[in-house]
Amino acid sequence: MSSVGGARLAQAGTQVNLAAGVPVVPKDLTARSWIVSDAETGDVLAAHNAHWRLPPASTLKMLFADTVLPKFPKTTEHKVVASDLAGMGAGSSVVPIKEGESYTVRDLWLGVFLRSGNDAVHVLSHMNGGVDKTVADMNAHAQDLQALDTHVVTPDGYDEPGQVSSAYDLTLFARSGLQKKDFREYCSTVSVKFPGETTKVKGKSVRGTFEIRNTNRLLSGDSDVSVYPGIAGVKNGNTTNAGATFTGVAERGGKVLLVTVMNPEKDEHNEVYKEAAKILDWGFQAAGKVQPVGELVAPRNAAQASAQPGATASGEAGGDTAGTKPAASSTPVAAEEDGSGGVGIALAIVGGLLVLLAGGVFLVNRRWPLPDLVRRRPRP
Repeated sequence: MSSVGGARLAQAGTQVNLAAGVPVVPKDLTARSWIVSDAETGDVLAAHNAHWRLPPASTLKMLFADTVLPKFPKTTEHKVVASDLAGMGAGSSVVPIKEGESYTVRDLWLGVFLRSGNDAVHVLSHMNGGVDKTVADMNAHAQDLQALDTHVVTPDGYDEPGQVSSAYDLTLFARSGLQKKDFREYCSTVSVKFPGETTKVKGKSVRGTFEIRNTNRLLSGDSDVSVYPGIAGVKNGNTTNAGATFTGVAERGGKVLLVTVMNPEKDEHNEVYKEAAKILDWGFQAAGKVQPVGELVAPRNAAQASAQPGATASGEAGGDTAGTKPAASSTPVAAEEDGSGGVGIALAIVGGLLVLLAGGVFLVNRRWPLPDLVRRRPRP
């Protein structure tokens, strides 16, 4: 396995530094691969086969969103034609998107994140110049993020020979995507009214709506899974070849953790979410006590920029800007509402005033301000 992020992550099996005061990792985990990390510092708290190259299913849509989302304003409208919906795999998950109807880019992204709609992915891919171009863009972006276990064949995550990623790489995609305001809004939305078909009512054209609900069960809940305290996204997936996959982000007590779980062997309903919840519980108990076994690496452009004198930091295009690492101070910076459907940057950062910059890179290992979405959105 790859040693990106540290030599321990190249070793097979569970990697964790157990010591006095560190809780034992849950014994009943059956996932082929998993990883839990601090979303801000990048510390990997524990991992199991973190770099195994496995089919990612729809968790690959996080890379798709991180790559394509900045290219189109959310208010842009697009009228769907037949070619936009061509080439989807048999049995693909759909919103559904209808040929001949117009949708905003925001509508399409909500379809991607909530219903994991391959039809929405294909429409956005065609807007981006086609599926082949989008796949090339995604592979290039994965390389820039140093997600070297990933090879993209189709942008929607549908099973294809040679299409692989890893728990480590999926976590990198989530961490990068969460820097974008719109990405955070879409991945944290529980339910929304979606545009339906246009019909004639008394001679007038009327556009109906229908509800779509997020299939991330730690966010929306299910009969055997409760909404996870502090959950704020990110993306789930399930295909025949990949099994169930999931990446989630949650905040508790000022800590923001990322977890990725791939293909639990235990054949039980919602098992991927149950195992993810157990790993998150362990992570929150262990945070601040356990020594990390590796790190989430920064993108190549960030690493290059941080080596240059006077390098500064900011969010990526389509996301929130963020500032330089603040000078030491005991004064916390208050949370700030960002105006995107109530999604806000709500983690206090110890330091002086955060200077907003317009650059395009961020410093390696700086704390990334991530949203505390739970306190600002209604419970489902």
